[in-house]
Amino acid sequence: MIDAWRGAVYVGTAILFIVALKLMNSPKTARLGNLLAALGMTAAVGVTLEFSLIPAVNLLAIFFAVVVGTGLGWVMARRVQMTAMPQMVALFNGLGGGAVALVALIEFMSGGFGMGAKVTTALSTVVGAISFSGSMIAFGKLQETLPGKPIVFPGLKVVNLLLLGAMVALTILVVGTELLPAYLTLLGISTLIGIMMVLPIGGADMPVVISLLNSFTGVAAGLAGFVLENTALLIGGGLVGASGLILTLQMCKAMNRSLENVIFGAFTGAVAGGGPAMESSTGTVRSYTPEDAAIVFAGASSVAIVPGYGMAVAQAQHVVKELADRLQAMGIEVKYAIHPVAGRMPGHMNVLLAEADVPYDQLYDLDDINPELPETDVALIIGANDVTNPAARYDKNSPIYGMPILDVDKAKTCMVCKRSMNPGYAGIDNELYGLPNTVMLFGDAKSTIAKLISALDDL
Repeated sequence: MIDAWRGAVYVGTAILFIVALKLMNSPKTARLGNLLAALGMTAAVGVTLEFSLIPAVNLLAIFFAVVVGTGLGWVMARRVQMTAMPQMVALFNGLGGGAVALVALIEFMSGGFGMGAKVTTALSTVVGAISFSGSMIAFGKLQETLPGKPIVFPGLKVVNLLLLGAMVALTILVVGTELLPAYLTLLGISTLIGIMMVLPIGGADMPVVISLLNSFTGVAAGLAGFVLENTALLIGGGLVGASGLILTLQMCKAMNRSLENVIFGAFTGAVAGGGPAMESSTGTVRSYTPEDAAIVFAGASSVAIVPGYGMAVAQAQHVVKELADRLQAMGIEVKYAIHPVAGRMPGHMNVLLAEADVPYDQLYDLDDINPELPETDVALIIGANDVTNPAARYDKNSPIYGMPILDVDKAKTCMVCKRSMNPGYAGIDNELYGLPNTVMLFGDAKSTIAKLISALDDL
């Protein structure tokens, strides 16, 4: 009877997870989806920790861990700035992978299971450890405690091939012999592989890396669910793994990169998402004041706003929304052009704009907005460096070559709001800034846009 009741709760949890994923397709319903997912996870944890099956001393330790973990997660999530959300995602994802690896370690030390469980335990160890260490390196790069550029050294390919070979050999040995020293060595090498996988990857590929490692964590959790015979963990891990992989493929398509290149490029010594900086554009860079810009906007009939990491850093999403409302009150059509990899994680700009209550129907993805940009009077770019760089179309030496970009250079006037002429996360100059139809608005995005609004009011 208890097993049937537990199984029913697990099925209900799986249904909640699936509905939650569906609701997260839209910012309007994403919050409800998140709450349903949390409800499903709470139910799954509660039924798993049924009191009659757990000794009192273990129950006390588990209760303490749940309280501490919930408290830390709540505080961190409440305090984190939107600019640091990618780091938070990488950190939480890594902790999930690490937890799976620890569960696999405990199960392995318990012993007494069949061949299928041995294989899945070894695989969950490998995938969980890679996800943990790789996510920690991604966190360090995003937090800028580690260099954002690719970190490589001579002999990288040989070292990585040796590590991969050792990992495969140890996995076979662990499954066949159940030797604890071999298992611990496998755990250590898998952790090292995660580090070596992400270190050579540059900042331009970091959104793809985060998505891929999230998929890894889901796969590891699903494997752990198989070992523990926990249906909710198996289904939940499978959903995370599958959705993470789908998102990774979509991100690769958006960056015109193959999944094989992202996964194995670093291991074969091919630097991903980075490289020598291009020579600066020879064009003349022109600078406008907010008052000059206001005159241009006043004469426009259509405006495309292109948000980027500069908007996130300045926390300018609310003042950008205020500018859009002001322009619309003047009879000017306003649309937001969203590049899928703008910012530091998938959907970064969508989250920021949703926070500012920007209507979802004003957000246009790359394929929808690009055909309209040649007829757009003003394209306002707010710190979006790499996703607006025309060099991606033709410069085969550029690390972003082939990546689909927003065709803002085809607009009648481009206004770029930036603090300085420093390059973006890919470490390359943007040729857009020297084009004859481009003007720069130097300064912090929040204060500059506020001055622009004030100048429009004074006209």
